[in-house]
Amino acid sequence: MRRIPLFVLALTVGGLISGCSTIYRSPSVTAGVSDSGKVRVVPVTPETVMVANRAPYAPKTLPSVFRTSAGSGAGTSQRGLGPLPDAPSTQGGSRSGLRLDPPPDVTPGPYTIGTGDVLVLSTPSTQGTAGELSGLLAAQNSRNGYTVQDDGAINIPDVGRVRLEGLTVDEAEAVLFQRLVENQIDPTFSLEIAEFNARRVSVGGAVGQPGVQPITLTQLTLGEALSAAGSVKVSDIDNSSVRVYRNGQMYQIPLEDLYARPDLQNLTLIADDSVFVDTDYDLDRAERYFAQQIQLRETVLEGRQTALQELSTAVTLRRDELNERRETFLQTIELDAVDRDYVYLSGEVRNQGRYALPFERTATLADALFDTGGGIAKKTGDASEVYVLRASEDIREFGAVTAWHLDIRNAAHLTLAARFELRRNDIIFIAENPVTRWGRTIDQITPSLITAPIVAVGS
Repeated sequence: MRRIPLFVLALTVGGLISGCSTIYRSPSVTAGVSDSGKVRVVPVTPETVMVANRAPYAPKTLPSVFRTSAGSGAGTSQRGLGPLPDAPSTQGGSRSGLRLDPPPDVTPGPYTIGTGDVLVLSTPSTQGTAGELSGLLAAQNSRNGYTVQDDGAINIPDVGRVRLEGLTVDEAEAVLFQRLVENQIDPTFSLEIAEFNARRVSVGGAVGQPGVQPITLTQLTLGEALSAAGSVKVSDIDNSSVRVYRNGQMYQIPLEDLYARPDLQNLTLIADDSVFVDTDYDLDRAERYFAQQIQLRETVLEGRQTALQELSTAVTLRRDELNERRETFLQTIELDAVDRDYVYLSGEVRNQGRYALPFERTATLADALFDTGGGIAKKTGDASEVYVLRASEDIREFGAVTAWHLDIRNAAHLTLAARFELRRNDIIFIAENPVTRWGRTIDQITPSLITAPIVAVGS
């Protein structure tokens, strides 16, 4: 077998390298002016990262359906006590001895918010007008406030439903403060109860104006309740009494004793007490009145239970609707039918392609390199040649490109990648290392090295 002289092989290789126009040429980033415009290479440092991040950018926002809760806007009808039934007709009866049996004195504690109360959120007013008293986030209704619904919650725009039933005013302010802070709303406000509808006492019988009396932040006494009802209207005090029905038990106070003893007038009433002024000692008549009160409250409870069921159904339907709209949006993303912002990965990355910028926040160079599995190709990528190519938005610069250059051979420089914010249409480019570039050149010319000497020897 005839050997090829080394000088012939060397001349052949040199001729192929110098004359072959198809030898592999590596893409690179070169500063200067070219056909594509002006290219400026800027090293990535803590200072230049701040400059790069000043480029204006507004991330895409998610549809409002992703920020809406199922309870938002799901209102229910308010079912209050309603009108009291007519008092039973006066019946004759024989006189029986009146016995003093007052209800025990109680200490109800601080007022707690309940169903039907109307709350007002007030903020400091600079105009001093009555309209400003509605304050922060006040509902646009005739009362300029929020009614506690049957589920014990109020519905505040941009915040959602907040459950306040059973809380004192101070406790409710703390809960509202936390919810406003969570929703990034200025939490400077004060809470007031504009209408007290949750705690009531009914007053009937021989009074000027039978009806219900609300219990407010201050205690309601027996004397105050009778005075608010138009005072007692009887012709014979000796034959009259006040009966109080509480928690299934009836108590009796003769009017003569009531007027003679201030401690009886100052007896504290509690929610759901029924007071009846009787003028003929007929216990059956008073008992029928109390039975009517019990029946009324049972009707109210049934109505509230129905309202809660309606609310639950409305929330379920609302939740299903929101879930369907969210799933539809996610499907449109999968079909690439949503306008998104992208950056592009090119060069010596494991997976070339595009990286979708997230909704409602900015992404960094580290996110694009590591979230998508793009990263630097271990065998072929040059860790010292990582670039972010960004074209100028200024038409006066004719699309001039800034190549932000990052050398991450030093792992500490990865912290800069985690701080470098990406912008729409950025291109992340990683150059190949010199060994890879030479290897690809050799791979391209190797077939010519094998065939060229054979042709020369044959000739």
